[in-house]
Amino acid sequence: MIRPTLRAVLLFAATVPATLIVLVLRPELWPVAIDFGLFVIALIGIDALLCAGFRTLDVAHEAPARLFVGTEAALRLTITLRSGTRAVTFEALLEQRGELAPPVLRRLTGTPQQPASGLLPIVPRRRGQVFIDALWLRWRGPLALAERIRRIPLGKTIDVLPDVRGISSAAVQFFSRDAIEGVKVQQQRGEGTEFESLRDHAAGQDNRFIDWKRSAKHLKLLSKEFSVERNHQIVLAFDTGHLMAEPIEGLPRLDHAIHAGLLLGWISLRNGDYVGSFGFDAKVRQFLQPSRGMPYFVKLQNGSSQLAYQTEETNFTLGLAELNFRLKRRALVVMFTEFIDTTTAELLLESVHRMANRHAVIFVTLRDPLLPNLVDAPPAQFRDAAEAVVAHDLLRDRAVVLERLSRMGVHCLEVPPRGLAVGLINRYLTIKKRGLL
Repeated sequence: MIRPTLRAVLLFAATVPATLIVLVLRPELWPVAIDFGLFVIALIGIDALLCAGFRTLDVAHEAPARLFVGTEAALRLTITLRSGTRAVTFEALLEQRGELAPPVLRRLTGTPQQPASGLLPIVPRRRGQVFIDALWLRWRGPLALAERIRRIPLGKTIDVLPDVRGISSAAVQFFSRDAIEGVKVQQQRGEGTEFESLRDHAAGQDNRFIDWKRSAKHLKLLSKEFSVERNHQIVLAFDTGHLMAEPIEGLPRLDHAIHAGLLLGWISLRNGDYVGSFGFDAKVRQFLQPSRGMPYFVKLQNGSSQLAYQTEETNFTLGLAELNFRLKRRALVVMFTEFIDTTTAELLLESVHRMANRHAVIFVTLRDPLLPNLVDAPPAQFRDAAEAVVAHDLLRDRAVVLERLSRMGVHCLEVPPRGLAVGLINRYLTIKKRGLL
């Protein structure tokens, strides 16, 4: 499609008052007055003829095979001019559907000797599928009075998966003796349940681990060392209800939970444990039987990508009862969920209590920085004071629920999204080290 640019419209509009002035002052020059507009129209037509045709362009594009939620990817675009001598500036825009950030207009300049190339960003906001329907191109003639617009159908469907590309590198820190400060190193020896060796007792060590019989035989104090037991069952239980679809720091709570859960699963599989997955809201959405071995991580990843965002209320009684029935031996259940206040958490407390009687449970929620900010903000008007009171009540109710869970023997973890992965793995390593499984 060819159409005049804004510059051409303004230039033609400028001829109207000039024509009227000539007609008023010198009516006999009306042919000259009309020629002003015709001259501009002729310039637009010449510019349209000089504008590069679409048939003289070679357009190549390469879209990513998959996308990772919350991470920017890009479609690579290359436009080659087969003829002409001047540089041409192209404006490119993607026509897209799905949970994506708004498309960004890109300007690419190329010559017959140097193709125009660039990246068109694609930023998914949720897991699932997104659609890149078409590519829109616009370029102008040398006078910038006429422009061509072309829609190039693409018809691409791209899967959006949890971002697991950095899991291997991040998990290595937990197996390194030289890990950076703030990341806990996995201890192969500690307060486990499997006997490892004897060593000389030193001041400050727990006297409960002294082996008195062998100490008497060797005439010196010897302490037992234990290794961390393997072959435990780890179950990642994801609440997929409507509260977990709430965005926090740019991503839904469910996606933060999946990323941290996959990192924990990677480390647990490497540590020799069995890892499974469980998804539920109003009904059970998914159950992957705990298994071991690093190849099983691919199945965990594919399973997590199929956990859809739901708009239904979570039924904790049904979901946790079903999980409790399917687990035939003691396991570590890592439950990613969210609640609002003590009233809505009553059924949650009852169900978690029954689960904690048989299994070790880590209760994981995300701390939203919005509530503390509302409480600490100085009130400028009555609305601010009311918001601060409501936020304070919600924080108090959360503290009450977490305190009740802790008294049941549940390991509670409430951290900001950025500290979720490290905090969860540290808690897992602590439970393993203390032999609580």
